[in-house]
Amino acid sequence: MAMGSFNAQNHQAPTAEINMTPLVDVMLVLLIIFIITAPLMTHSVKVELPRASSTPTPEKPMTLQVAINADNAVFVGSEAVDRSALEQKFRDAVAQDANVEMHLKADKATRYESVAETMSAARRAGLTKIGFVTQPGNE
Repeated sequence: MAMGSFNAQNHQAPTAEINMTPLVDVMLVLLIIFIITAPLMTHSVKVELPRASSTPTPEKPMTLQVAINADNAVFVGSEAVDRSALEQKFRDAVAQDANVEMHLKADKATRYESVAETMSAARRAGLTKIGFVTQPGNE
């Protein structure tokens, strides 16, 4: 037999071991980094706040419910309003509360022209907050 030949007595199987030392080293370095940086992230200035007996009063702005039905009739609340008197109605609401919000509900068969005229009258009257009310859809 030759000196460099493979035989059953001298054959060694490859080892299938994982060297855990680099993994442990990396984990210890990360642990040290977190131990050092954690107190720095929770640093805050200690301030003794004064006591107050008053409670805050959140003011809800007045809402103006405007609806336009399929016949293009405009309703403010539950009252039908003529288009010529609509802008004055909006001016009265702005005079009561400068932060009044208009919630506009329009039927899906309403002409776009009616919606645009109503929004234009509201804008001329000084209403700046206009929201559209819709039904949630399943799309």
